[in-house]
Amino acid sequence: MYPEGTTLNGLNFRYQRSAQASAGTLWYCARMVILLGPPGVGKGTQAQRIAEQYGLQHVSTGDVLRDNVHRGTELGRKAKPIIDRGELVPDDIVLAMVQARVVQSDCKNGLILDGFPRTLRQAKGLEGIYRLYKSRSTTVLNIVAQPELLVRRMTNRRICKMSGHIYNLVNRPPMRPDICDADGSELMQRPDDTDAVIRERIRTYECHARPLIDYYSAQGLVHEVQGAADPDAVRANIMKVLDREGPTK
Repeated sequence: MYPEGTTLNGLNFRYQRSAQASAGTLWYCARMVILLGPPGVGKGTQAQRIAEQYGLQHVSTGDVLRDNVHRGTELGRKAKPIIDRGELVPDDIVLAMVQARVVQSDCKNGLILDGFPRTLRQAKGLEGIYRLYKSRSTTVLNIVAQPELLVRRMTNRRICKMSGHIYNLVNRPPMRPDICDADGSELMQRPDDTDAVIRERIRTYECHARPLIDYYSAQGLVHEVQGAADPDAVRANIMKVLDREGPTK
């Protein structure tokens, strides 16, 4: 076990040690799927569908952050003022939150990581976490699409205020304008779903993603999937990869 203050790949493992202590026993995950792709490419939609199809636990970094803040955990209390200032939460804290989540029993049969890792530093930190545990099978899916398509998708995106159901005014509109089909709640547009902001988010993603993709490609883990097609077609292509890259027994 790493002693207090130890760093691995430049990351301090004080928070990770705390997360493991709360989780208890060593852990084995049959399969880990990492979803990469720019904003608006459909990672969240595909993660949910694939999780259901293969019995994997969908782990979204955004959900993990919000959960820690909502529950007032030590990590959540540290992250909240940073989030409130609009700054990025430090990698040490994000990694500790992810670790505390993935060692839960519902991840034992496998998990799909959505929105993590975002940088090469986080990827190396994730490797450090998994060295504490037993072996696993990893598949990295890189969903790609042209920036103009992503901008069009995201500026037309609408989200249910109550349950987070996602619609698109172009290819998946609600039956009634601005009303969620599932629960009748109001649909909203995220304040950052504007042309200028979306283009900047895509540019930022591409700057961070290239080293990350190169890193996983060097390990033979990356499978590129075209994300411009209909979501069902994208899912079918992902399933072909996952069926071929079965988990290590």
